[in-house]
Amino acid sequence: MAEVQARIASRAYGPGFRLPSVRAQAQALEVSVSTVVEAYERLAAEGVIASRPGSGFFVAGPVAPLALAKMGPKLDRQVDPLWVSRQSLDAEAATLKPGCGWLPPSWMYEAGVRRALRTLARAESNVLADYATPLGHPGLRQFLSRRLAGNGIQAAPEQIMLTESGTQAIDLICRFLLEPGDTVLVDDPCYFNFHALLKAHRARVVGVPYTPHGPDLEKFEAALREHTPRLYITNSGIHNPTGAALSPAIAHRILKLADISNLVIVEDDIFSDFENTHAPRLAAFDGLARVVHISSFSKTISASVRCGYIATRADWLESLCDLKLATSFGGGQLAAEIILTALTDSGYRRHLENLKRHLTEAMTKTAAKLNALGIKPWLTPQAGMFLWCQLPEGLDAASVARFCLKEGVVLAPGNAFSQSLTASNFLRFNVAQSLDKRIFEVLARALRSP
Repeated sequence: MAEVQARIASRAYGPGFRLPSVRAQAQALEVSVSTVVEAYERLAAEGVIASRPGSGFFVAGPVAPLALAKMGPKLDRQVDPLWVSRQSLDAEAATLKPGCGWLPPSWMYEAGVRRALRTLARAESNVLADYATPLGHPGLRQFLSRRLAGNGIQAAPEQIMLTESGTQAIDLICRFLLEPGDTVLVDDPCYFNFHALLKAHRARVVGVPYTPHGPDLEKFEAALREHTPRLYITNSGIHNPTGAALSPAIAHRILKLADISNLVIVEDDIFSDFENTHAPRLAAFDGLARVVHISSFSKTISASVRCGYIATRADWLESLCDLKLATSFGGGQLAAEIILTALTDSGYRRHLENLKRHLTEAMTKTAAKLNALGIKPWLTPQAGMFLWCQLPEGLDAASVARFCLKEGVVLAPGNAFSQSLTASNFLRFNVAQSLDKRIFEVLARALRSP
C-alpha cells in the first residue's frame, strides 16, 4: 500500500493509470500474490484506486498533490534533505545546529545592513514601494559585472539577471532547460537541496563520485555516455558539503567533455567570498558558452535580504527573464538596493577579513574536537565553513543524528547529500555552528549509545 501511495504522491502514477497486475506487483516487491490482493483491496476501499472487472486496478481521483519527500530513494524522514532544512529553520533558540548550512546571525554583515536600511529609509518612493525592472537593479548588475571580472568571468550587465535567491536561480534554469525525465548530473555528495529541487522538476538525477579535486573524471565521462544528461550542477569554488576545490586540470577536462556531449553546466558560486585564494571557475574558462554562473548573498550579508543572480549567455536572458516574470513578477527592488549599499559599504571588506579569520579558527577547533571523538575529516578545506567527516567504523550517521536530535542538536547525515546513498557513515559539520561544547558532549554520548 505504501509503495502505491508513494508513486501516486510523486505523480509516477497519475489519474487513470493502470497498476501492475497482482502477479507482476508481487514479483516486483518480492511478496506473495495474496499480500498484493489484500493491499489493492484496501486501497480500493479507501478510494485511492478503483477496480475494473476484467481490466485490473486503476488510480482514482484527481492528480495528487506533489509530495517531494516520497520521491526518489527512500530515506528515513528524520534525515532526508527536506527534514534537515526544516529542523534547522524551525529550531528553537536553544537548539544547536552544527548540521545547518548558514552562519550564525552574529557572524553576518548586520552592521552594513543596518546602515543600508538607514540610508534607504530616505530613498525615493519607487525604491521602497515599486517593482524592479525585469533584469533587476541596473546599478547592482553593473557592480556584479565588475566583481565577476575580478574572478576572470566576463559578463556584461546585460548578461546578468537578478533573482530572489540562488535557489530561484537554479529553479529558473531548470524551468528553461529541462523537460520531465531529462537527466541531470550532480556531484555525489552534493548540496542536498539540489536533490529536492530536481525532484520537483521530475528530472532523473545521476550522481558522480566527488574527489578532493573535483568529480571523478572516469565516472563523469561514463555518465555522459550512458545517460546523455542535459545539465551538470556543481560548486567549483568551495564545494558543499566536502569543502574541496576544483583543480584547473579537471576543470579543463570537464569543459572539453561538456562541449563534446552538448552538456550545460550550472556553476553555483555562493561561497566565493569565503575563499582565501580563488579556485578555478568553469565560467571563466568557458566564457559563459556552456556554463551558467549563479550566486547569492545569503551566506555573507543576510539570509533575510533575498537576492541572487544568474550570469549567462546573452541570447538566453530574454527567455529566463520571461520565466522570472511568470513566476515572481518584477522581483525585489528594495532587496537589491540593500545588497548594493552593503557591498559598496567601506566596512564590507573588513567584515570578510574578520569572517574568514573566524572561520579558520573555528575550522581548527572543530576538527580537533571531532578527531578526539574518532570522527575524521575527509579532507582539511582551505577555506569555508564545512567539514565532511567520517564516523568511526560501524556507526550509522542517521542513528547518530536521531540520538542527537532528542538532545537538541541538529546534524546533517551523509546520505542526505548522496544520490547513491553511499555516505551512511558521514556527517557534514558547519564549523561556525559547532563552537558550543555541548555539541561534542552529546556526540560523545551518541557514539557510545548501542
